[in-house]
Amino acid sequence: MGFLNALFGRSKPVRPDLDQLFGVPSAALTLEAAAGFRPTGLGSVCFAAVEGAAFTEVATRIRALLDADTERGGIPVEVSQDSYGYTWLLARHSPDDLPALVNDLHAVNSELEANGFGPQLLCSIVGFHNDTDRPLGLVYLYKRGTFYPFAPLPGEKRDNPLELQVKALLGNDLRLEQDLTRWFPVWGAPGMDG
Repeated sequence: MGFLNALFGRSKPVRPDLDQLFGVPSAALTLEAAAGFRPTGLGSVCFAAVEGAAFTEVATRIRALLDADTERGGIPVEVSQDSYGYTWLLARHSPDDLPALVNDLHAVNSELEANGFGPQLLCSIVGFHNDTDRPLGLVYLYKRGTFYPFAPLPGEKRDNPLELQVKALLGNDLRLEQDLTRWFPVWGAPGMDG
């Protein structure tokens, strides 16, 4: 079957590698040094919610895990739904504590995956901004195991030159999505507002 797949141009889907998320703090150093973008302390995970007790139980455990910091003065995780019906979990940390934010995002993805809900995972986003509060997101595509930059502009437009510049900057820090048609816009995503 491998020969036929190669002959007809089909390839196996890439297995998600959630440990790729741990490359974000290194990428953040590169982004700040080379382009002036710093972490906002905001990160989100997007997934398609499903009906049923098992999913509700997992979602409750995830929320409790992320809300554990509220007892020490942290901000509870925010849950929202977008206009397409996808669920977003927004985690907040100090902009100086990017590793803790990445750990939270990894924990959410891992918990959903470990409980059989990996197919519902869409993406995770870590927010950045520059001195003029211009937003930039590093988007992790769960099903591809890759990242891409998303630089929104007012009016649901994108700063494509900035996205390509960031792609060139982060090639040694992250596994970047090479197929630009998969660089989907995530308009209004929680965590992208700085």
